Amino acid sequence: MDSKIEEKVLVALEEIRPFLASDGGDISLVSIENDKKVKVQLHGACVSCTVNQMTLKTGVEMTIKKHVPQIEEVVSVPPA
Repeated sequence: MDSKIEEKVLVALEEIRPFLASDGGDISLVSIENDKKVKVQLHGACVSCTVNQMTLKTGVEMTIKKHVPQIEEVVSVPPA
């Protein structure tokens, strides 16, 4: 995993975190595959939220792509 890409993804997650926290949720980085696919894990209220996939695509993915344009996809992995 490229450390510069990871740094930028983490900055993007910090930018989106307050919005998730305002609804009782959070997010963490799980992995970055081939510098193109980001795996994240939603926490708290975000796990059971009915619009979490919309939040993931329109909020999280858009914010990450703004910081790291080469990212092609952001997916959520279920909590262990």
